[in-house]
Amino acid sequence: MQTSFSNFDQQRIVWVDLLRFIAIIMVIAIHCADPFNVSPEARSNPDFNYWGSIYGSVLRACVPIFVMITGGLLLPVKMNIGEFYRKRLLRIAVPFLLWSVLYNLFPWITGVLGLSSTIISEVFAYAPKDAAQTFKSALVQISLIPIKFNVYTVPMWYIYMLIGLYLYMPFFSAWVEKSTPGQRKVFFVIWLCTLFLPYAYSFYSKELFGLSAWNSFGTFYYFAGFNGYLLLGYVLTQNFKTWSLSKTLFISVPLFSIGYTITFFGFKWMVANPNSNEEQVELFFLYCSPQVLMMTLAIFLLVRTFTLKSTKWRNVFSNITKCGFGIYLVHYFVVGFGYWLANILAIPIALKIPVTAAIVFLISWGFVASVYKIIPRASKWMFG
Repeated sequence: MQTSFSNFDQQRIVWVDLLRFIAIIMVIAIHCADPFNVSPEARSNPDFNYWGSIYGSVLRACVPIFVMITGGLLLPVKMNIGEFYRKRLLRIAVPFLLWSVLYNLFPWITGVLGLSSTIISEVFAYAPKDAAQTFKSALVQISLIPIKFNVYTVPMWYIYMLIGLYLYMPFFSAWVEKSTPGQRKVFFVIWLCTLFLPYAYSFYSKELFGLSAWNSFGTFYYFAGFNGYLLLGYVLTQNFKTWSLSKTLFISVPLFSIGYTITFFGFKWMVANPNSNEEQVELFFLYCSPQVLMMTLAIFLLVRTFTLKSTKWRNVFSNITKCGFGIYLVHYFVVGFGYWLANILAIPIALKIPVTAAIVFLISWGFVASVYKIIPRASKWMFG
């Protein structure tokens, strides 16, 4: 999430900083919605599921926005592959490993302190009520960090994906740099087709376009995934003229509305079916889906038109960008506390998710910014 802005003029820095702030808030809010889906209240109070669906649907663009920012700022890659890997991978790998270890040590620490295991599920929404509090269990989870995340490190799935994008980018960049607008259009057309494949697999057959028990790589496999967002971010950031606000609103409002409507009602439809498995429940929440692309495009295009003349606010958003990866790494520790505090404050159900997100963001930002100020040298290893 920490990227160089050296190729951008001052105005473009501002809108990218603002876009990153929006994406950070959205990610935090998504995790603040987790208790609405898996807490005891969610099972007994239909309002929890309703508002969880409302906010869960409106926030799906968060991860694609981050990927588009990455593509917009890092493509084409201007350094050799070794330098790129050292700069990008090392910068995220050390904080990722550090915080993954801390998350996995938390259950053991609660046991050392003599706390009930129920506190673990209060901090981490998906943790079981009887989570193990032994050091041995923590070591097992820590040993698996290089290959998988778990119920204590749910947000870290993004880091595994981001590492994959970084590994891929120098090779993708070589094509991006030499490709013509026409070639990119062909890529986008094929990529758009792949966004519909999860629905074809779910509603028709998993054995389409060559997929079978002995082959996981179908016809469109090589065009699928987040690389489409990488290219889209590059094109819209560096090769696309900014529209006027009125034109942007004319395009973005219907685009977001349609994408949101499909996401919300599709998700509710799947949840209402008692026979839906986990994959089917998540089907309309997939980041690489046509309706989420619509919402992502709408937000990206709209924020791109924003201007900010206040030096004070420019500095605020610049600091949030500096702290962004740290906020991402830290915030999942704070979600349970934010949810508890929102309950103490008797926040109405309809506002509980955004209020909790605001609490979690402010605490996480305050902590990361303070550490940067107190121990700046160590901070880069802690937060990237």
